[in-house]
Amino acid sequence: MNEKLATRIIFFVAGLATAAWAVMVPFAKLNTGANDALLGILLLCLGGGAIISMPLAGPLSSRFGCRKIIGCAVLIILLSMPFLTLAESPLSLGLLLLIFGTGIGMTDCAMNIQAILVEKNQNVPLMSGFHGMYSVGGIAGAGVMTGLLSIGLTILSATLVIVLLVALLVAVSFRHFLPYANPTEGPAFAIPKGEVLLLGIICFIVFLAEGTVLDWSAVYLVEVRNVADSLGGLGFTCFAVAMTIGRLSGDAIIARVGQLRVVVCGAIMAFAGFCLIFTAGSLMLLLVGYLLIGAGCANIVPVMFSQIGKQTSMPQMVAVPAVTTLGYIGVLAGPAMIGFIAHHSSLPHAFIVVAALMIVVLLLSAVLNKTMKLREEM
Repeated sequence: MNEKLATRIIFFVAGLATAAWAVMVPFAKLNTGANDALLGILLLCLGGGAIISMPLAGPLSSRFGCRKIIGCAVLIILLSMPFLTLAESPLSLGLLLLIFGTGIGMTDCAMNIQAILVEKNQNVPLMSGFHGMYSVGGIAGAGVMTGLLSIGLTILSATLVIVLLVALLVAVSFRHFLPYANPTEGPAFAIPKGEVLLLGIICFIVFLAEGTVLDWSAVYLVEVRNVADSLGGLGFTCFAVAMTIGRLSGDAIIARVGQLRVVVCGAIMAFAGFCLIFTAGSLMLLLVGYLLIGAGCANIVPVMFSQIGKQTSMPQMVAVPAVTTLGYIGVLAGPAMIGFIAHHSSLPHAFIVVAALMIVVLLLSAVLNKTMKLREEM
């Protein structure tokens, strides 16, 4: 095993744990007796924990190294996951989600710091493949949890299997996590500026688009396009499959055509996909639209994280948490924004707004090309 494989494993583990929680949500709701509105508030605790921990991950990684921070963050995840299935009150679930979110957020930041350093050391495109393993982990987490529950295991037993799997994967790769990170220069907390602000805005928009598809694709297909309830999940499935394939093949594509073309073509594809889902007249074309969104968004964020290692506006240990936090806010804010627009206008109009934001990504990529020579290959 080497540093590259270890980095792929930690991305896989992060996706695995996050997807496992998604399967646990209905059980947690039942155990606590929370209604839909209260559950929505409780879920914000997970995001809140992540956002609180992300700015800390940079300076902590700089002081103690990626290895120790990743190890501590994964330990937080492992210790909190089983108790998420045992929480019997909304208060206890909220506190546990805050702790779980802290582990997830710190892992996300620390693993991206490691990924940037490994990619720079290897001097070849690797970031898309790393993020692709997160997507693979998500598919595996949902699949394993569903499979274990289908054969009769309790939710606690199924979760303990995931915990054991995560622990084993981290244990075998732990010594290959980097024992260092770039030294901290400047403040531990800083408002994004310059090139980092542009990178963060692009990540915010793309994550917002991803959150929109995740939370609203089934609602749109069933309630607006009159697709059968049993087929409502096909939109997100097509999106997720296209994104996973796109990321796993992204490094080779970036090495061949360059980062700028990947970002520009990706933004155009995502824009076309959103246009298709609010104009298409058949289910097949609607699903093609979701495929285009997934394939288009797949490699934009990985390119942005690669650029963090090249920008000079902010120290890397501050820039990574800043960009990651902006992206995570996009995931949280996106579905809420879509709901607000849909309530006051319509869901198709909300999707038009997201499509327009992909044009903003296109314009910002042109600005980045001038300031950071995005056109250059890795």
